[in-house]
Amino acid sequence: MIDVNFQLKGSAITVVVLAIIRYEPTSLVAELKEKIVQAPQFFNNSPVLINLDRLENPETLKKPADLLTICRELDLQPLGFSGVPEVLLAAVNKTGLAVLPTPSERALKLPKQEAAPQAVETVVERVVETVVETVIEERLVQRQSKVITRPVRSGQQIYAEGADLIVLAQVSEGAEVLADGHIHIYGTLRGRALAGVKGDETARIFCQQMEAELVSVAGNFVLQDSLPKELLKKPVQVSLKGEKVIVEALISS
Repeated sequence: MIDVNFQLKGSAITVVVLAIIRYEPTSLVAELKEKIVQAPQFFNNSPVLINLDRLENPETLKKPADLLTICRELDLQPLGFSGVPEVLLAAVNKTGLAVLPTPSERALKLPKQEAAPQAVETVVERVVETVVETVIEERLVQRQSKVITRPVRSGQQIYAEGADLIVLAQVSEGAEVLADGHIHIYGTLRGRALAGVKGDETARIFCQQMEAELVSVAGNFVLQDSLPKELLKKPVQVSLKGEKVIVEALISS
């Protein structure tokens, strides 16, 4: 019997990143509605992270709470902000939502400790000796793979952390597969597939039959309505070029 009141666990969830480039409420609402209509089931009550890193006109976002209202009226659920400019930080904090660090901000800056002159000299001598006497052998570290042999059913989520994901069956509608690396699906992909979820822009998705609700590489995604019609139900590969998701035929020899 567990005698504690709570447990802290890590979890992988799909979050839509709403990167605001220009804040103009009227046109923003219109563009969001147009995008939501393409996949209403995907966006319904979807958690949203609002990114302001590329915001060109921060002076117009005087009340970030108004942006949250826009999202909620469109059935999007804001969970926090990232990339907040210094000029907007106080106003964003007043919303009560979390301000999440960007990947570059997560790097820890350890304070430098000043050593005594004698200690510094000793360390330098030892480093020189180590460089001379040690032979460094470079080795290629192979990324691990997570293999799933059964169908991934609706409502299920499979995440390959720090690895490629190989699915030897179908991914059903409403199911979700995620990987830090590549995703290989040797059946029909009807659900959602997200590769390079921690920002690996070289990650790819391969599947034998493309019918996906959504495919994503390093946070850039394409919905089913935007997939090339001629490639539906065909073997394809999905990659990233710049910020554009490329879906092309998978040519086999």
